[in-house]
Amino acid sequence: MHAEAIQANLIAPLSRRAWVFALLLALTAVMMVLNLRIGSISYPVNDLIGALLNPAGKSDISYIVWNIRLPRTIAAALGGAFLAVSGLLLQVYFRNLIVGPFILGISSGSTVMVSLVMLTSIGLGFSGYAPYLNTIASCLGAYGVTALIVAIAARVRGGATLLIIGLMMGYLCGAVTSILTALAEKETIKGFVLWQMGSFSGFKWAEVWIMFIVGGLMLAGTYLMSKPLNALLLGEDYAASMGVDIRRFRLAILLLASSLAGLVTAFAGPVAFIGLAVPHMARLSLGTSDNRVLLPGACLFGALITSLCDLIARMWLSPVELPLSAITAFFGAPIVIYLLLKKGMKS
Repeated sequence: MHAEAIQANLIAPLSRRAWVFALLLALTAVMMVLNLRIGSISYPVNDLIGALLNPAGKSDISYIVWNIRLPRTIAAALGGAFLAVSGLLLQVYFRNLIVGPFILGISSGSTVMVSLVMLTSIGLGFSGYAPYLNTIASCLGAYGVTALIVAIAARVRGGATLLIIGLMMGYLCGAVTSILTALAEKETIKGFVLWQMGSFSGFKWAEVWIMFIVGGLMLAGTYLMSKPLNALLLGEDYAASMGVDIRRFRLAILLLASSLAGLVTAFAGPVAFIGLAVPHMARLSLGTSDNRVLLPGACLFGALITSLCDLIARMWLSPVELPLSAITAFFGAPIVIYLLLKKGMKS
């Protein structure tokens, strides 16, 4: 009987996780279909399927689906997954549930570097390589802020202090961006302001492929690090005893987290709270801290929540499109408040 009870306890969580993953897959698929179907012009499901099966079709629906809605839908799902994994890695690194790429100012660092490309003459002569140039600049900005945050975090203790430092970094980066915007020419300001609001609109297939290939490789590398990540949760001494090179491993975590956040910011602009809120949602739903389970769970949650927020941003006050970060804040801000209150009550 005792052995049967233990086996039942092992099977129950696995069964629950299987149901959660199945539900997430189904909801994400439904949300992506809704993003393809609903817009300023909505199409019946049969017409949508016909357009998807005929990419070379000459009809208006085929053009809209394949050149406007499908790239945006895929980009939103990928972007949400990347931001969620970036946030999860940062939370493991700092051992703090209230950190994320936007909260720590990493996305703001990316914004500063992209503003240098978009608002100054740096990008002149490279217009044909704009996606690549923005991506490189965004990642460099993310690396720079991450390095500063790590240096400061080594000198302070307490999640609230780290949170405040991250917010101050965001304000400093925002100040630099504001100065560059004030000095820029009017022709360049409009495009930058639209980008800075955060949106997956206007995605081209070349940009989607960059996100898919580059981000996919980084996700694969992150998943291969699942076991060392679990070991790190138990402390650096334990991870070192398991053969993990702590110095190189921590550097790899930061590079992957910053690169994933920078990649999304380069194309979609700064998107708030997905990287902070989604990993916490995954932990609560899956009932585990095992990164072998959390990483794919965070990917699915990120894709689902970001796709939902993108749909709301498009349709809430249609034909006016709302900033994506304004919608994601409604999901993320309450979770930040909850975590801070929970931590305050424990202390």
